[in-house]
Amino acid sequence: MRKSFKYRQLLHDVRRVVVKIGTKVIMTNAGRPDIGRMRKLIADIAWLQKSGKEVIVITSGAIGTGMEILKMKKRPTALPDLQMAAAVGQCRLIARYDHIFSNLGCKIGQVLLTHTDFTHKLTLTNAKRTIENMIRNGVIPVINENDVLADDEIKADMSLGDNDYLSSLVVKLVRADLLIMLSVVDGILAPAANGKPQRIKYIEEITRSTYELIKDKKSQFSKGGMTSKLKAAESVSSIGCTVVIANGKKNSVLRSILSGDDAGTMILGSV
Repeated sequence: MRKSFKYRQLLHDVRRVVVKIGTKVIMTNAGRPDIGRMRKLIADIAWLQKSGKEVIVITSGAIGTGMEILKMKKRPTALPDLQMAAAVGQCRLIARYDHIFSNLGCKIGQVLLTHTDFTHKLTLTNAKRTIENMIRNGVIPVINENDVLADDEIKADMSLGDNDYLSSLVVKLVRADLLIMLSVVDGILAPAANGKPQRIKYIEEITRSTYELIKDKKSQFSKGGMTSKLKAAESVSSIGCTVVIANGKKNSVLRSILSGDDAGTMILGSV
């Protein structure tokens, strides 16, 4: 307990925070956007910025939002349909973010990226320069995968995993101190003697045994799972970024994490 408390106190001093919001966090079980949850999360993010943190948001949910508008009952399997849903949904998704943030006195800017963007030096330099300039001017970057163009990421094994992998790339691009990955579980769970999984409070190093704890469940609305989150966490923790995987459905979860409370699973960045 003392060790966990000591580690949590480090979060008070972080400067730059990337908050990754998974699809299921801001969607209902029926696949409709959860506006109430979005409002609560955005209020937390606004609080972070007003408390002096530099915040970058990575959000999923464009395809799910598009499915609602287009009245699709199941996630499409055809690439053109997926990209159409993404195009339609992205407009509505960013409009909702803008409306809620504006009511809280915050400015946002949309940034759409693909896996390929991170392999081109000039494109990457431009993206970094724009994001840094937005932060300097008090604008919160809201980043999503550009599914309209990223056909390989949607349909192939190189998928960004509901933006989990994208979040690790962005962390490295902007040299963030903390990555908060919001899911619909309380963190990484370990089996217990009573048969009820127990949340792991912190992990000092991700190993093979850590991955053996994971049993992902498929969802038609999201592409990610705890395995993809662990891979992203392992990637950024190796360069010194701390990671917290927590339940985005819980009220004030971001405030709790930055206040040093025992929320989610904290994965230490290497020194």
